[in-house]
Amino acid sequence: MAASINGVFSTTLQEKMKNSKLLVVGAGDIGYEILKNLVLSGFPDTEIIDLDTIDLSNLNRQFFFIHVGKSKARVARESALQFNPDMKIKAYHDSIIGTDYGVNFFRNFNVVLNALDNRAARNHVNRMCLNADVTLIESSTAGYNGQVELIKKGLTQCYECTSKATQKSFPGCTIRNTPSEPIHCIVWAKLLFNQLFGETVDDEDISPDLADPGTGNVVRVNTRQWAKDNNYDAGIFFNKFFNDDIKYLLSMSNLWKTRKPPRPIPWNSVLLTRDKANGEPQFKRQYHKIWSLAECAAVFEDCLKNLRMNVEKLNEGDFLVWDKDDQPAIDFVAACANVRAYIFEIARKSRFEVKSMAGNIISVGIVVLQTFKVLLNDLDKCKSVYTRLRQNSRQQLLVPDEFHSVPNPNYYVCAAEPASHLRIDTKRMRIKEFGDEVLKKNT
Repeated sequence: MAASINGVFSTTLQEKMKNSKLLVVGAGDIGYEILKNLVLSGFPDTEIIDLDTIDLSNLNRQFFFIHVGKSKARVARESALQFNPDMKIKAYHDSIIGTDYGVNFFRNFNVVLNALDNRAARNHVNRMCLNADVTLIESSTAGYNGQVELIKKGLTQCYECTSKATQKSFPGCTIRNTPSEPIHCIVWAKLLFNQLFGETVDDEDISPDLADPGTGNVVRVNTRQWAKDNNYDAGIFFNKFFNDDIKYLLSMSNLWKTRKPPRPIPWNSVLLTRDKANGEPQFKRQYHKIWSLAECAAVFEDCLKNLRMNVEKLNEGDFLVWDKDDQPAIDFVAACANVRAYIFEIARKSRFEVKSMAGNIISVGIVVLQTFKVLLNDLDKCKSVYTRLRQNSRQQLLVPDEFHSVPNPNYYVCAAEPASHLRIDTKRMRIKEFGDEVLKKNT
């Protein structure tokens, strides 16, 4: 067991953990956090698999990754071992659908923890675990919402028993022009961080979307160069992103026919508000409290100074990487997101809530807690758990199911006797057509 948690768990659980072997499938933004939590919890033997390499687009939301082009699974392993060098971790840079990872491979593990965003791969892991009779803990997340569910042969429904909704994405024009939810403002603020300090991507520009009707032909200005030219001045920055750009949006009258128009906020008005309230620029930041507009402006100004100094320490061509655990970075995003939310009259969030939503890792801790219960054979306590942005009628943010969802007897994957019955005309159907239309489309 890791020294820092020695004695935290019961002797029975410690013994179960000591003799367990886990598989994490996927080393992306959920998978690497699961691995980190397993390491910090003291699990001694874990394997992780992911086919992907680290891309620039990963760097604004992942904790371990700083090596573009390298295997996600291998870098996750190297980073996790820094938390606990005594842990045994094996990494595979490969596809879990490959022929090397069949039923016999899955039988090597006590629990499989799924952290995939690919439905075909999830279906494969689901079927392998059912055939190997290995407990699967499935997880997914979207912004602040997420869910964790147990899949156990004969006890619960499997991943394929119910149809899955298409994952929600946020169109660029919604982020730039017409946000309506807190997560839209948070995504915009993270993009702003990258435009100013991180790796820039053309289709992630935070300026009003010039492709929208009524914008005309306007040439975009490179935000990074503009920032340098203006010496990272807080007043100029604030006026650009929260006053001038908002006024430009207001000129696009078609956008506001059915929407409430935003309110531009000039830097001088924020300073006046701060002066009237006798507010100090350097206030004590309370991370569970929603900051006022004046407090957001103070954080914005302070973070600009710190982030500018960090950028100037880098070599030519290098850039900052957004990290939810880096204080200036997350404070900057929290402040900018809340100012934008104020402008569009959207509910504002505390810094703590922004960090959770920006990091997309709400369900990860529950995955590890469910693993403890599986090892103790407390499967009845492993109900599906849903994390929600707002409290339900019972004042819950973590909402567990009351009962396990039982297997669907009409679905062949987890039926007692898995079989499909069909009738074909053997005189007309060719073997290739049978393979393409029947076997491939129905597996």
